[in-house]
Amino acid sequence: MQQSKQPLWTKEFIVLTVSNLFLFLELQMILSSIPSYVKNTFHASSVQVSLVTTLFALSAIAARLFSARMLEKGHRSTLIFVGLLFALAGTLGYSVSPTITVLLLMRMLFGIGFGMSSTAFPTMASDVIPSKRLGEGMGYFSLSTSLAMSIGPTIGISMLQYGSFNLLAYTTAAVIVVIFPLAYWLIRTLPKGHIEPPMIPLEEGRKPAFNRKLWVPALLNMLMSITYGGLLGFMALYGDEANLAHPAYFFLFNAVSVLIVRPFSGRIYDKKGAKALLIPGSLFLIGGLLLLSYAHSDDFMYVSALCYGIGFGVMQPTLQTWMIQIVSPKQRGMANGMFLNSLDFGVAAGALILGIIAKASDYAWMYRLSSLFVVLFLLIYVIQIIASRKPKSHVSLNG
Repeated sequence: MQQSKQPLWTKEFIVLTVSNLFLFLELQMILSSIPSYVKNTFHASSVQVSLVTTLFALSAIAARLFSARMLEKGHRSTLIFVGLLFALAGTLGYSVSPTITVLLLMRMLFGIGFGMSSTAFPTMASDVIPSKRLGEGMGYFSLSTSLAMSIGPTIGISMLQYGSFNLLAYTTAAVIVVIFPLAYWLIRTLPKGHIEPPMIPLEEGRKPAFNRKLWVPALLNMLMSITYGGLLGFMALYGDEANLAHPAYFFLFNAVSVLIVRPFSGRIYDKKGAKALLIPGSLFLIGGLLLLSYAHSDDFMYVSALCYGIGFGVMQPTLQTWMIQIVSPKQRGMANGMFLNSLDFGVAAGALILGIIAKASDYAWMYRLSSLFVVLFLLIYVIQIIASRKPKSHVSLNG
């Protein structure tokens, strides 16, 4: 019980959370706005527009494959600063790209940088959080990701609508610049034990192998993220189709829900496990998508956003904490990399798959059909719960 009283809100934890917030805020401001910019500026086809999201995500995934190994070797400072430099160069390159090909190369450069730096921050956070409060701590930490995913698109779409893409690019570049001194303070402040975890009880002389228990939560995270890819890629276009005055406000009301549910969802996880959150959360997610597909007024859209935000707000940190808890401390970089990769892959797949569906029908039907990915999420999770009860596994699905 004494360990549960260890402080959570240390300076290191706060700075890590703020750094992660800025990193994902920069990503989401651009991610939601650049498809519209590419379509209008380069007269791009729907396939080219989807490549803007897909190539970024694939680059980030590739970068994380070697980032996890670098984290295991303790090279976090290199990972963070090189990653931030790549991300900054890619962001500044958007505004001076003369062709769509050059812009796509800038997206790939940004993806590599983002993939490197975004793997380090959650791994460092899981090191500084007291083990008995891991669910609560990661819940608060991942609030920075969810909050950025909710308010970033609102800011980005509004800046593009009322300002210019160059203003948006330079603003997001400035957000990255702010992270540099925060990251420098972290590297200088955190004790060596956090930068390179010593004496982890792994079998001697063996490299940590990939943990196969990560596949199920990673698959579930990908299925959930497919629906978010549909929101990011097509919410502005759906607003035009459904005659919504302020489609960007969907993300703002989504953020309100996330802020409301996140503080206590981590504590529920620590007491009752993943099942108490993932099942009701997925039902809220399905409800939010179906309500959105029938929205023909802003008020109706706000209700759907609140509903979706409740589901997303409890499910995302639950999946991340679950993945961290089923690996050894030295494999946390691997777990966080897998979590973020499945998130990015889901967003990329969602932009591609749901874009094809929208082309064949319309955006309303696209959102209705996207809820089937959450139904599949539920089926896989329930089957896994039933399977885990028959010979009883030493690692509980409930965290």
